[in-house]
Amino acid sequence: MENTLFITGAGVSSESGIPTFRGKDGFWTIGSENYTPQEMATREMYMQNPEEFLYWYYKRFIKYKDAKPNEVHYWLNDKRLITQNIDGLDAKAGNKSYIPIHGRLDKLIIYDDQNITIDPMDAKWDLMEKEILLAENEKTKKKLLLDFFKISHKTKVPDLGISLKPYVLLFDEFYTEQYRITEAKDLMYDSDRFIFLGTSFSVGITSMAAEIAIAKGGEIVIVDPNPIKINYEKVIYKEFTAKEYIKNHIN
Repeated sequence: MENTLFITGAGVSSESGIPTFRGKDGFWTIGSENYTPQEMATREMYMQNPEEFLYWYYKRFIKYKDAKPNEVHYWLNDKRLITQNIDGLDAKAGNKSYIPIHGRLDKLIIYDDQNITIDPMDAKWDLMEKEILLAENEKTKKKLLLDFFKISHKTKVPDLGISLKPYVLLFDEFYTEQYRITEAKDLMYDSDRFIFLGTSFSVGITSMAAEIAIAKGGEIVIVDPNPIKINYEKVIYKEFTAKEYIKNHIN
């Protein structure tokens, strides 16, 4: 029996009102007043300037905490799935085993060495939002965020094993067991068919999956209105959005 693996990107969540990461209003296109998103969304920024990092993170992600899954997420809820998306919508849609390879915005982890695996915990966004909305100015909001993430007001330096960190793979971090990389690779090696849905192939996990698929001689299906072309004979291109793809039941 054919083993199909779905690998999804931001195009799957656009129908839920979440801009694609590199689109006009995307997570990684809007920086802060003083830094670009490539500078902000880094472990280095979190370590050296957690106030600025957390305030940027909070403003970017708090408005998506109540986003709802769309029909693509529900269609995928019983599929073998690796997603690049951090929105957690596949979990909300009922997929119990999917791998959020870049983390989830509704989770936090204890800040520690990258090679140490820590169980994610729920991010109390509702509580944070309630208190931060009552704050009288930006300075107070930043102090509240330091409190929520267990960072000292005095040192303003995260403490290993104590402070909290967003459960999101940052630009200068690498794939580890924290993000289930071995499990993801095992799924890839166990698959005969790879369907890339709503992804522009701009991040490492898609390249990894494509390389494994080619090495195995597996079939690749790329679903995108403007698909990236791959030099491989067993590629099928479906020039559709993710929503159009599932509506047409094209498999």
